Amino acid sequence: MNEQFDSPLFGSPVAGTEDSGEHAPRRGAMIRTSPLANHAGDLKALARRRLPRIVYDFLEGGSHDEISMRRNRADFDALFLRQRVFDHFAARKSQANMLGQRASMPVGLAPIGMSGVFYPRAEICVARAAAAFGVPYCLSTLATCSIEEVSAAAGGPFLFQLFMMKDRAINASLLERAAEAKCPGLVVNVDTAVQGRRNRDLDNGVTIPLNLRLWHLFDLVRRPRWVARYLGNKPTLANLAPYAPGDSKDLASVSDWAEPRFKGAVHTEDLEWLRQQWPGTLIVKGVLDPEDVKIALDLGADSVVVSNHGGRQLEGAPSTIEMVPRIRDAVGDDAELILDSGVRSGFDVLKALGRGANGCLVGRAYIYGLAAHGEQGVAAALHLLAQELDEAMTLTGTGNVNALPENLVFGPSSRG
Repeated sequence: MNEQFDSPLFGSPVAGTEDSGEHAPRRGAMIRTSPLANHAGDLKALARRRLPRIVYDFLEGGSHDEISMRRNRADFDALFLRQRVFDHFAARKSQANMLGQRASMPVGLAPIGMSGVFYPRAEICVARAAAAFGVPYCLSTLATCSIEEVSAAAGGPFLFQLFMMKDRAINASLLERAAEAKCPGLVVNVDTAVQGRRNRDLDNGVTIPLNLRLWHLFDLVRRPRWVARYLGNKPTLANLAPYAPGDSKDLASVSDWAEPRFKGAVHTEDLEWLRQQWPGTLIVKGVLDPEDVKIALDLGADSVVVSNHGGRQLEGAPSTIEMVPRIRDAVGDDAELILDSGVRSGFDVLKALGRGANGCLVGRAYIYGLAAHGEQGVAAALHLLAQELDEAMTLTGTGNVNALPENLVFGPSSRG
């Protein structure tokens, strides 16, 4: 494995080097594994052991019978990378422009709400790891650390994701706070007109208010480390807490206040207003149909995230890896399309690029690392993604993520 992909956690340069044009990779290069995980499965397994069942299922579950969530992975797995054995590059270039930023690899960390239930001060941990590795991170409206807290501690710029509220004054305030924090880009979710019914959460009693059961207590007793961390740093919805009335600002109280105040459906006039209010990069997230992508771009979006919300919204929706080629054909090569939902490895990243995406957002893949080891776990997850991407590039004769070989990806519904 190419050593320049060792993460900053291990004292080596960040992923990617410029292509030297030489076609002679080293023989017998050793795989430099992280001291925290040999592979991504280690992080996922440790996250599952450390998190209470209701928290792990909240992370892992999808909507209804989870057909769309499973399809995300099945469609990735059904695609093949074209192996090339006589065309190798001694150095491979993984750097790319993505979401208005220069990234060490075409991967960003997606906004995940209520991350503080997985690890204390979660968003600060994630932002620091992303800044050190040189990849974009997007902070959620529903974060448990505020825009201001993350800005003070992150060590680099981050994007802000907006769930629009019915009260436009609150939206304007959130935009102002993001601008003051020098967030270079705004991500607006458009796929949450209603929340998909999540059967795992309902079965586990994860409702507002929480439906506590006796087995919850037995489960928590088996995870004293998580309980101690949670009680020592009780999370809330830190970005929304300033707008909630009263003195109680705990997670349950702020969630109960916020839930009926979310706008839900985002209309074209909302996007027009956001484009007028936000001077930076505007990213529309949660689009699956070519016509909707055209509308977003026509209204001034700089980038579109093709996403089915990780399989957590419309049950029966197509996978994003299936839809990206169709959208690319409809909008042309100039539009920036970022793929989200189902990405678990560097091999998936290269498949997504080969299908027409400009980059990927990962969610669960880095949260496993966060739940397992905090900031260092996120760094380990990024380290593994970068190693896998480099391995995939090496074995497919790909020297530059911005100039892919022809027919790199094939299989069912292959583009072209």
